[in-house]
Amino acid sequence: MNIPESDVPRIVIIGGGFAGINLVKSLAKAPIQVVLIDKHNYHTFQPLLYQVSSSGLEPDSIAYPLRKIIKKNKNTFFRLAEVDQIDPEQNLIHTSIGTLTFDYLVLATGTKTNYFGNKLIEANSMPMKNVPQALNIRSLILQNFEKAAIANTTEEREAYLNFVIVGGGPTGVELAGAIAELKNHILPRDYRDLDSRQMNIYLLEGGNRVLPSMSEHASGKAKNFLEKLGVQVKLNVFVKDYDGRTVSTNSELTLQSQTLIWAAGVTGLPVKGLNPESLQQGSNRYKVNAFNQVDGYSAIFAIGDIAQMPTESYPKGHPQVAQPAIQQGKLLGKNLLNVINNKPLKPFVYKDKGSMATIGRNKAVVDLKHLKFGGFFAWFVWMFIHLMSLVGFRNRVVVFFNWTYNYINFDKAARLIIRPFKK
Repeated sequence: MNIPESDVPRIVIIGGGFAGINLVKSLAKAPIQVVLIDKHNYHTFQPLLYQVSSSGLEPDSIAYPLRKIIKKNKNTFFRLAEVDQIDPEQNLIHTSIGTLTFDYLVLATGTKTNYFGNKLIEANSMPMKNVPQALNIRSLILQNFEKAAIANTTEEREAYLNFVIVGGGPTGVELAGAIAELKNHILPRDYRDLDSRQMNIYLLEGGNRVLPSMSEHASGKAKNFLEKLGVQVKLNVFVKDYDGRTVSTNSELTLQSQTLIWAAGVTGLPVKGLNPESLQQGSNRYKVNAFNQVDGYSAIFAIGDIAQMPTESYPKGHPQVAQPAIQQGKLLGKNLLNVINNKPLKPFVYKDKGSMATIGRNKAVVDLKHLKFGGFFAWFVWMFIHLMSLVGFRNRVVVFFNWTYNYINFDKAARLIIRPFKK
């Protein structure tokens, strides 16, 4: 892998998500060697992926080169690779570009889409966990508009104009709102030969409310906002099968659609080689202690979405969102230096800064510890927080101008089929 030998400890970090890059930053000036490994050469700001898939932003607005993050860190190296296996006895990892030894290993691999074992849905639905998948959704939506414009029958046209989103969490809610804005503002202007009333957006949620991780106040407001935008919200409905055209559910509801977007859950993305007992059954997350050490290992750590640290407030582990990953990454940097210097470790305590979701123009919901609100002010808060959380000044500027342009012109400028999608 062409990593220089060194007399200082080597920390290998697998994954350049929120957890990984915050750990790298916290170790920037330490007298150690850091090796960051990821299968992509960029960090993705996942909370805004839905805007790429709905033509609101270009992918370079929410992605940032990992090498640019570490360019000032003299002892930090990046390698573009996939990690195949860990050999904990030899302190060795096997990757697609070779092997590498480590003194300390940090797993920040995140999650992947969970299809709950349904192979038919996995083969025919559209996931949205990374930039290429978001671009696939964008292309498919626009291609379906084009095909609907030349469809010979009403049934065929309806299948192209029916959009089904499965999962009423933040991703599903935000994406449903964004596609509804395409229907309300873009379709009537760009596709004048299509009747926008024929376009239907369905949000299917297996539980009894959308945004189940937020307060009932936020859930109720979000559902109301979605319905005002024209989204058909179906609660207590889960998808049984999807063959690429027909959506079968547990109810009498059957839909004809060429587009089913799966946002119904995630599962951990572990690496082979560690003791299977270190993984939590069902979630595929590594069991970790209060210092993020993987169960059974003193020199191997897990942070972010892949780590399951049960606490009194979170018996099933912390929520798989950005803030726990960011906070764990920052603290683990300090704790790794404490380990190296034989100092006591500091246990992780999650500081919940609240949760939020946007449903579209001037519509969002925010849950803080002592305050819950929705509407225009919540939407403004959501925009400000996400804008300031983006990595890189250029990305903040580009996103700000895109949002400003979109707001003034009721437009989404990134309506480009750069890479046509084929099922």
